[in-house]
Amino acid sequence: MPQEQYAHRSTMQTSEGPQVYKVGIYGWRKRCLYFFVLLLMILILVNLAMTIWILKVMNFTIDGMGNLRITDKGLKLEGDSEFLKPLYAKEIRSRPGNPLYFQSARNVTVNILNEKTKVLTRLVTGPQAVEAHSQKFEVKTLSGKLLFSADDNEVVVGAERLRVLGAEGTVFPKSIETPNVRADPFKELRLESPTRALVMEAPKGIEINAEAGSLKATCRTELRLESKDGEITLNSAKIKLPNLPQGSSSSAGSRQKIYELCVCPNGRLFLSQAGASSTCQINTSVCL
Repeated sequence: MPQEQYAHRSTMQTSEGPQVYKVGIYGWRKRCLYFFVLLLMILILVNLAMTIWILKVMNFTIDGMGNLRITDKGLKLEGDSEFLKPLYAKEIRSRPGNPLYFQSARNVTVNILNEKTKVLTRLVTGPQAVEAHSQKFEVKTLSGKLLFSADDNEVVVGAERLRVLGAEGTVFPKSIETPNVRADPFKELRLESPTRALVMEAPKGIEINAEAGSLKATCRTELRLESKDGEITLNSAKIKLPNLPQGSSSSAGSRQKIYELCVCPNGRLFLSQAGASSTCQINTSVCL
């Protein structure tokens, strides 16, 4: 019986021929696969087009992006640039022949830090003032000559001439040391202390000179000229003392206008009408 069944199966296979099984995706699966492939190609094309558009708009090149160029010495910016966060750089400079501008809605702050990120020097330019914080502030010429220097101990002006153009002049709360004080040509020079004393000292002498005008010294109480070891010389063709007191005349009928200059023991000067001999002894009451 088994042999008959095997013979029957073999006869059926031989009569029907070899069977072929197809391998693949058919039907709706194949259509979905083609749809997804087509969608992926469309996305790739759109992405490529967007990339090209961004490169075109942002002006991407081999040298850089937009106004930003990458060179051997660093980055090069052309045109206006805006920095929203702090900028750290070793050197900032403009193109040759063009100015460099820093603009800010509030202030521009430049900080110099040490290795421990501690601020050593700070420059702040604000809407109301320009502030510089450092141990010493110096202004020099291109040749290196010092023009101005300031620190905790002193302020040095190295220029050959310091000009003050204010209408009210300059106020010095304390002392000032200078070899020369003079006004501009055809301008007045006034040294004044409204509420305190004015003292001028020099180890080798003080010279007051008015080459094209007059010299005037005015005070409310006393004007004293004192020389401890030397002398006081009044060298002029004319010396006028118009408000000296006059002694009483010895004779009532004499009206001559010649007077004798007398000196009291306390140093006071007075005029006495001249006579045949000295009349100072007669008018000693002026010295009282």
